[in-house]
Amino acid sequence: MKRLHVHVGVSDLEKSIRYYTALFGSGPTKEESGYAKWMLEEPRVNFAISSRCGEPGVSHLGIQVDSQEELAELRARAETANADGLIDEGQTTCCYAQSEKHWSVDPQGVAWEHFLTIGDAEQYGDHGPVELIGEAAGAEQVRTRRAGCGCGCG
Repeated sequence: MKRLHVHVGVSDLEKSIRYYTALFGSGPTKEESGYAKWMLEEPRVNFAISSRCGEPGVSHLGIQVDSQEELAELRARAETANADGLIDEGQTTCCYAQSEKHWSVDPQGVAWEHFLTIGDAEQYGDHGPVELIGEAAGAEQVRTRRAGCGCGCG
């Protein structure tokens, strides 16, 4: 079953954790250095915040899947929507998780991540393919204001 993913860059992680804990009615499912995540069931959302994304605000959107088949289906859809701008990242470490993913960018420059979580990771991860997404899509408007996030958001 698919789950919407929202990643927000924050300037004060502890203050933001308190806010979202009150808003969602429960604490983070995962809390690490510079990062917190809530796996909400109603609505079904993977909501993450990070102080590693530079400027605060929505970093990227995505869809998390539970199977290789669902990931392949989303890849086909993303390729149809943005054939020139699809970036296959493959297996990677991101946001304290091992995952397999690909990226696309919408006409407004919003990065979309489709991913399958394979397991936990000890480290946050230190890559960021948003520049590749922008080059592949020819989208100069790709939102790079959050440079250095390390989770692919730029």
